Formats: sequence, C-alpha cells, structure tokens
Amino acid sequence: MRIISIRNNPTYKDQAIQYFQSVWKSVAPEIYKDCINNCIGAKKPLPQWYLLMDHKVIIGCAGLITNDFISRMDLYPWLCAVYIDEKFRGNNFAALLLDKAKTDTINAGFEHLYLSTEHVGYYEKFGFEFLGLGYHPWNETSRIYELNLRPND
Repeated sequence: MRIISIRNNPTYKDQAIQYFQSVWKSVAPEIYKDCINNCIGAKKPLPQWYLLMDHKVIIGCAGLITNDFISRMDLYPWLCAVYIDEKFRGNNFAALLLDKAKTDTINAGFEHLYLSTEHVGYYEKFGFEFLGLGYHPWNETSRIYELNLRPND
C-alpha cells in the first residue's frame, strides 16, 4: 500500500478527480475538479488530496482542507472525504490515510485536526474527541470531532 499526494504527484490528478467524483456522488463534480486542480503548485499547505493505492489500483482517498462546508469556520484544517473501497474495508487501511493527514497537518504547523462525520465510535479509535455540532448550508447538522496533535503539550 502507498499513499499518493496529488500535490506532490500531479500526474495522478485526473485519476484522483475521477475517483473522488465516483465515490462522493453527493458533491457536485466541479468541486473536486476545481479543488484538486488548484492544489497543485499552491503556495499554502492546504488543500491536500490523497489516494491510497494497492499497486496500481486506487482503493481509497482522503482530503485535508480548510473547511468542510460547515459553520465552524474558526476550526481548521479538516480531514474530509475519507473513503476505503468496500472490498478492502476491515483491514485498517483508513489509518494509513489518517496518519498521512496527521503528518502533513503537523508539518504545516497546526496543532489540531478536525472532522465532520456521522460515524459515531469509529474516529474515536484514532484519538478524535467529540467537540459539538456543526451546521451545513443545506440545513443539516454533523458531529464535529477534534484530534489534538500535540497531546503532551
């Protein structure tokens, strides 16, 4: 297994756009296309987009962004679009994507990582703690989780 950063490996850009669009159909396809295209060569550390590869096959993805369409715009960066292909679930492969996002978050100088999800009980296994509810523009709420990346400070 290996993780490809699209920012650092722009030759994977089109594959990444197609993969994100195929697994996150509820998001307008232009959003992933625009965001992934514009992360390449960006001067700021965000956004980041990742593919999880099993040899030459994409089996998962994730992103690291400034806001996940949620009201808590004072919090960032956000882990988003975490996905593992159903055939590969149960092998803790999401941990590989989380570790890469955590490393990049720390290297960018951030002390916390945030997540908006309805998966109660899953991300807590990785150290995320429930922070509260956030509100989306489409009149829904999501649970917000925070991960302290410097727990001994």
